[in-house]
Amino acid sequence: MSASVSDAIGVVFVDIDETLVPSPGSAVYVARYLGSEAAMAEAEAAYAAGKLTNPEVAAADALDWAGRTEEEINNWLTGVPLVDGIEETVTWCREHHLVPVLATLAWQSIGSHLCRRFNFETYCGPALVTHEGRFTGAVSEDLDEYGKRDFALSYAKSLGMSRHQCAAVGDSRSDVPLFAEAGLSIAFNADRQAREAASVSVDGNDLQAVIPLLKAWFETRGN
Repeated sequence: MSASVSDAIGVVFVDIDETLVPSPGSAVYVARYLGSEAAMAEAEAAYAAGKLTNPEVAAADALDWAGRTEEEINNWLTGVPLVDGIEETVTWCREHHLVPVLATLAWQSIGSHLCRRFNFETYCGPALVTHEGRFTGAVSEDLDEYGKRDFALSYAKSLGMSRHQCAAVGDSRSDVPLFAEAGLSIAFNADRQAREAASVSVDGNDLQAVIPLLKAWFETRGN
């Protein structure tokens, strides 16, 4: 483990879509490149409304990735719109012995890109099948909002931490199960479901808006 993990006092789990990537999120942004933006936006709206599960959305989306290379998608992601303050917030977390982790239902290719780019410790997400560097259009690993919660709790446990040492930052339905377990849950630019489930809500164009909330919470806990 790196020093920032071995001496950690807590974990901060951060969502991607509509948290780090403003609405309509990374899936729709990539779909724009793939030529399927309208269909993806409709599917994402159906998920938000509870009409589709994330595996159902993922299976349909995966077909549009077929034949594309991992390199070209990664290059496209360098232009994805993002909120301000991601790097600064991750740096603050590490300086205060909090492990920053991406907990998301975005594709692992997207999580991996942002993890490397902003120095998050790790990430989760559904995965696509690849063959010789190209996506096949099939899903190799599904994930839903409960799997996202389970990933977070399992990761914290692997560091010897309880759920009470976890903070979660998110915005929507996919964050609600994790919000119910985390010691601190922050609804950031969130919808009604997430706000009602969260410990506290904050809005803005800069992720650093969550720092005072994280600071106050961990200080209250005596860490």
